[in-house]
Amino acid sequence: MVSRNDWPFQCMRGSHIRNLILLALLLALILLVLTSTIANFVIEYNWWKEVAQVGTWISMLWYSIAPSVAGALVAFIALWVAHARGLHFAGVRRGDFRLYSRLVLMGLAVVALLFASASIDYWTIMRFFGSRGVTLPPATWTDPVFSRALPFYLFDLPFYSELLGFAFVLAILCALVFWATARGWQLWLRGGSLRTFDLGPHALLLPGATRTSFVRVIAVILLLGFATWVFLGNYELLFNSHAFMTGADYVDEKVTLPLRWLLIIAVLATLPLAWTSRYKKAIALLIAVFILKLVLPGIVRAVYVRPNEISIERPYIERHIQATTVAFGLNRSATERPFTTSGQETVDAVQDATLLDNIRLWDLRAYNATITQIQALRPYYTFPSTDVDRYFINGRIKQVLLSPRDIDVSQLSAEARQSWINPGFIYTHGFGVVVSEVNKITPDGLPVLLIENAPPEIKSAGFRLTRSEIYYGESTQDPVFVHTAREEFDYPSGDQNKYSTYQGTGGFPVGSFLLKTAAAISQGEPNIIFTGYLTGQSRMMIYRKVQRRLAHLAGFLHWDPDPYLVITDDGRLVWMVDGYTTSLSHPYSATLPVTGLDEGANYIRNAVKATVDAYTGKMSLYVFDPGDPIIQVFENVFPKLFRPASEMPPDLRRHARYPEVLFRTQAEAYRIFHMRDPQVFYNKEDIWEVAHSLIAQSGQPAPMEPTYVVATLPGEKEPEFLLILPFTPRGKDNLIGWIAARCDGDRLGSLIYFQLSKQQLMYGPMQIESRIDQDQNISKDLSLWNQQGSHVLRGSIIALPVSGGFLYVESIYIQATEARMPQLKKVVLAMGNRLIYRDTFGEALAELTGGPASAAPALAAVTSAPAPAATGQSLPALAERLRRLRDLAAQLARELETLEKEARRK
Repeated sequence: MVSRNDWPFQCMRGSHIRNLILLALLLALILLVLTSTIANFVIEYNWWKEVAQVGTWISMLWYSIAPSVAGALVAFIALWVAHARGLHFAGVRRGDFRLYSRLVLMGLAVVALLFASASIDYWTIMRFFGSRGVTLPPATWTDPVFSRALPFYLFDLPFYSELLGFAFVLAILCALVFWATARGWQLWLRGGSLRTFDLGPHALLLPGATRTSFVRVIAVILLLGFATWVFLGNYELLFNSHAFMTGADYVDEKVTLPLRWLLIIAVLATLPLAWTSRYKKAIALLIAVFILKLVLPGIVRAVYVRPNEISIERPYIERHIQATTVAFGLNRSATERPFTTSGQETVDAVQDATLLDNIRLWDLRAYNATITQIQALRPYYTFPSTDVDRYFINGRIKQVLLSPRDIDVSQLSAEARQSWINPGFIYTHGFGVVVSEVNKITPDGLPVLLIENAPPEIKSAGFRLTRSEIYYGESTQDPVFVHTAREEFDYPSGDQNKYSTYQGTGGFPVGSFLLKTAAAISQGEPNIIFTGYLTGQSRMMIYRKVQRRLAHLAGFLHWDPDPYLVITDDGRLVWMVDGYTTSLSHPYSATLPVTGLDEGANYIRNAVKATVDAYTGKMSLYVFDPGDPIIQVFENVFPKLFRPASEMPPDLRRHARYPEVLFRTQAEAYRIFHMRDPQVFYNKEDIWEVAHSLIAQSGQPAPMEPTYVVATLPGEKEPEFLLILPFTPRGKDNLIGWIAARCDGDRLGSLIYFQLSKQQLMYGPMQIESRIDQDQNISKDLSLWNQQGSHVLRGSIIALPVSGGFLYVESIYIQATEARMPQLKKVVLAMGNRLIYRDTFGEALAELTGGPASAAPALAAVTSAPAPAATGQSLPALAERLRRLRDLAAQLARELETLEKEARRK
């Protein structure tokens, strides 16, 4: 039994034990954080070593740590001086309170570190120092007000603003530390206890402080900072947003800018007043000038500018148009051409043969849904995307649809997902691709596949696959372990599965105990340490999603959200991804939406094209716009990260293309900034819109998506791969123009703007959609098919430039409600006043051209009939025979449908 006299000792012992427990918990927490940090660091180092960019990683770490450390050191010294001056003002010597001094030093160090980390953007610092070696081309854009080149606004101005903000806020912090220290010790020494503190308004005052040299220095620093802020703000006038333009207008340049200089002079004039503690006079002078700056511009704008706005603002609107044109590259390798139509409502089957041979009948959504049904093979296989590309098949350029067969482990059975071995060691990769020509259809309304199944069955010349495994893709999960004691699932074969062992260089070795421990801590999976499947040759793969992988390597670039897969000449699968440099710092340029950027951009370049090997994960970044100042900065900072475009292998270079993200943004810019006359621009007399079409799912009109086509441009002789998009006048549906981006060879990156005559009417996509809806035969069929367990899926309309004008193509599919496998049922062609509705594209084209159905044999529907050489029958005879068979099949289908209805009725 504890005596009353022992109770205090027991309490002290209990308090001591609690303190020890708390200390142990704190140490355990610190150890846990440190262990996790070290483990992540080890894994990161090995990943950067895998991609052979350790030097790049070290540079990134240096630029992310050094500015914060330097800023924290400067902030700590300044705060320490402020604290010391506060103690001196309060009459306190630091040596009298050693514990307090140590605690304050620690507190100031923490505050300095947090302040520096929060206020310094290391990317701004990096870009500034990296821009010191940028070489500017002679035609670099220069602003017309201050005659500053573009790099000043991209790199220098943000750095100076960052530096000023840091110094300004630090001066305010120093003033607060001085006041808190001085006033706090005064109150403490006066009251001796927190209980006697008087916290009334007068307690906040610090009499006599304004006359101290430290406060005067702070006041001078703040005034100099304010003057510098006003000076840098002069450049911000070039980003002002007005109702009709962006940039400095007449009032900004002629009135506001001189008044800002007057304010700077006034601030400098107050420095002697601040140094002599005459603060009231200084404040009165600043207020007077500031009021003048606020009032006078509004008066000038209302009295002088508004009544004559268009004539006064004309040169400033011209600056805005010219700057936006440069910022979005509308004038780079770009030409404008008139687009005249022949007035004929037919197609020249000879002149437009390549285009007609590459018309995409398969809507991407319908195609993806169909191959998911016929080529997924297992529920856990997925086709995350379908890409349009071109290949040379039998010596001819052919447009194809290509879909990678990726693996989605979330679709494994519940039993399979319970074991971490399955997603980590066995189901590690996708397998193969599905490829089809864009215009070939089977008699059942399904796509004709050039590459299908697993293992891949190649049914066309021009393709080979030596590595079908997809370890790096769009739906992959992290991490996976390869070359282990467990074989990896490759593909299903009947009621059996095929397995293999990884033989590539992807991932990094994870066989040692140290790396297994680091991986287990990093991934939060202790089984990694204890499993017996990891061997000395085992490798760990992380960052396997293509976009995430590139973002981790070069997060300072904006990466395209749609990687596309390429089959190389030696049979490898390689992803290609476009990288963009963007900014919001181009003066006078309008800010426009950019896919993937919430704030948009007022400057964009497709500076980089990256490749990622689907088997090894090897990444290469090729610079395709060496004149871009932003990419020049990153090349200076990370010299081993980038390679010139000339080093891209030819078999990959053939598949480089103009990216849709950039094209959409440029189309958005051009629809407004094709108006170069300031008065027309001011009145918005000739604004265009991206042509609208019906969205298949909702049936509502929406802007069309850019379309990749193989065509011969007007005035050209050779077919090429193009990205096109039509325009209509604002509030109307007829065509007014279209834009084409070239993708092949040295012409990659060129833009051509085709402008239609305003006196010539050409139907737009929505007008064709309306005519389709109003056609009696089409509406009757659509009503019939939209019942009894099926519904109609209308593909996106495609607008194609041909020698006679524009040819519109829309495919119509039937899709069962339960099994979502669209089958192409009908094709609609429209040109001028003609609207043709047929079972196949070949039949519709034959009617359009006025020739036999065999006029374009490559376009006829593919059947299982013997080849002409084997039967001795001519192509016209075969086509006629096929037509009769289809008619007979259609008649039988209608009779069966009638019998089924009668049977249900009975």
